[in-house]
Amino acid sequence: MFELANIAIYLLLGSIAGLFAGLLGVGGGLIIVPALIWVFRGSGFSPDLIVHLAVGTSLATIVVTSISSVRAHHKRGAVLWKQVLELAPGIVVGAWIGAAVADYLPTLWLQRVFASFVIVVGLQMAFGGKTDAHRELPGLGGMSLAGGLIGMVSAIVGIGGGSMTVPFLNWCSVNIRNAVATSAACGLPIAVAGTIGFVVAGWGDAGLPLWSTGFVYWPGFLCIVCASVLLAPLGARMAHTLPVNALKRVFSVLLLVVGARMLIG
Repeated sequence: MFELANIAIYLLLGSIAGLFAGLLGVGGGLIIVPALIWVFRGSGFSPDLIVHLAVGTSLATIVVTSISSVRAHHKRGAVLWKQVLELAPGIVVGAWIGAAVADYLPTLWLQRVFASFVIVVGLQMAFGGKTDAHRELPGLGGMSLAGGLIGMVSAIVGIGGGSMTVPFLNWCSVNIRNAVATSAACGLPIAVAGTIGFVVAGWGDAGLPLWSTGFVYWPGFLCIVCASVLLAPLGARMAHTLPVNALKRVFSVLLLVVGARMLIG
């Protein structure tokens, strides 16, 4: 049951997610999912549904936050819309498959999959450098396959896919500015398709808390979105004055700790 005392926690979570998204370009799902698992567990939600609810709710928040991000990148002319349209069909199908896979996985295994992904991203942030370009963008078939893999993994772990889309595009000789902007645009179909998939997957489950539609918990969604949309621009401004590279190293350590804790928890 939704408790009014949790409003402050959801607002704080949204503020932190929005701030780091603007400051480091890190997808909010990496912060939102583990935090929601902790909050939902404390709220007494069904243990069998906690991780699924956290992932589904995270994807729903990304729908809103990605829209503002895409608008900002589009105004600067940085989005490669042709590539977005080529990736999008695969992304949508992949996200639906990912939602189905997540629904099939027991909650502990879904948590372990997410934890493993968080550890990989943490290592990438800590030690990974710029991705070297090795080839040109593939044809429509290759782009659809890439989109499918990105959409599937993103939906399973509840993220917008930037940690995969940006390196892929950069590897295919797309400059980093366009890669980030195009990745932001790809995050919208990932989030929309993934959210629909998690709503359908959890529809009518007897263990769902009040105010849920499938595996999307709307009170948490509303508070997180309101706070993250307000704080993301502040994070973006802070990125021009703070030592972002050093902050990324600190954040990578946090991801490694969270991932390891979730993996064994």
